[in-house]
Amino acid sequence: MHLTGLALHDFRSYPEVDLELEPGVTSFIGANGQGKTNLVEAIDYVAGLESHRVSADTPLVRAGTELAVVRTDVRRGDRTARLEVEISPGRANRARVNGSNLPRTRELIGILRTVMFSPEDLALVKGDPSDRRRFLDVLLTLRTPRLAGVRADYDRVIRQRNTLLKSARGRGDRVDLSTLDIWDEKLAAFGGELVAHRLATLAALNPHAVESYRQVAAAASPERQVVTGTYRASTDLDGATEAAELRDALLAGIAARRKDELDRGVSLVGPHRDEIQLDIGDLPARGYASHGESWSLALALRLASFRLLKEDGDDPVLILDDVFAELDGQRRDHLADLVRDVEQVFITAAVAEDVPASLSGHRFTVAGGGVSRA
Repeated sequence: MHLTGLALHDFRSYPEVDLELEPGVTSFIGANGQGKTNLVEAIDYVAGLESHRVSADTPLVRAGTELAVVRTDVRRGDRTARLEVEISPGRANRARVNGSNLPRTRELIGILRTVMFSPEDLALVKGDPSDRRRFLDVLLTLRTPRLAGVRADYDRVIRQRNTLLKSARGRGDRVDLSTLDIWDEKLAAFGGELVAHRLATLAALNPHAVESYRQVAAAASPERQVVTGTYRASTDLDGATEAAELRDALLAGIAARRKDELDRGVSLVGPHRDEIQLDIGDLPARGYASHGESWSLALALRLASFRLLKEDGDDPVLILDDVFAELDGQRRDHLADLVRDVEQVFITAAVAEDVPASLSGHRFTVAGGGVSRA
């Protein structure tokens, strides 16, 4: 799978961009602040309808305009498809495939699959549990696109349930809790399915993460080359892995914490409170890993994601956003060796010298609000 074209209209800093693309390595070279990341962010957005930089769509639309359009041309074998998404903050976004409107925008997810590694990925190791949850959720959605709907339904349930809990806070026996029982059922149903896929995805990802970290951190001592990812749920799952069993475990956890939830006015049980613990050797990576180890682990997680998606079918498109400048020479060379044979790689860098010579390929210069072939 690879892109043959990218067109932007009022996306981020670009009034208009129209690029022809080719398989292999493509680098976007330009000083900081010129819009390199905007280009690869647009590609990644078409794949998963999420930005790796912001949680809302408003910043994606060029200041002073009302909507942005991103269009990509994708080739898989002998087949081609034109994917287009119209981003309209405050209104429903729209998506098209080969000019035909999709009934739901999220049906676009998974047609193009990307894996992006960026400086923000250090949060996968050093950041809050929400960063690791989001990483896993984006990955499982790319593997099983229908789960975008499950995630959206779960988020809606949590918002509604939290509103009800806040309204009941401190009111004790004067509150009719029958409505809360209904939201408990919905939370457990959607949450059970989401956790089941998280557990399965993490189990499938772990072997790839172990191998990727061993390759990236080859100079580390043997005991510091072992990484593990463990799912830490907000309630006792009692070994359950199937959605129905997890639903029952969540309902039991909710019942046990109901008084605490009513006292605090917030949902305390569910996948929105879970953690994915990452360990290097015998110690948690968060708080114990060095800066170099943290970068290596973040990179290993992205490479593991790439390998897992590749097992499902074609090579995903790999995006390396301003990462070579953050790596020492040894890690830079290891990364170049690992990605050299990927069908399509996009790289952004401030200077051409940051890109290893082994990854020379097609190059664009990004400057003055424009993009030109070098």
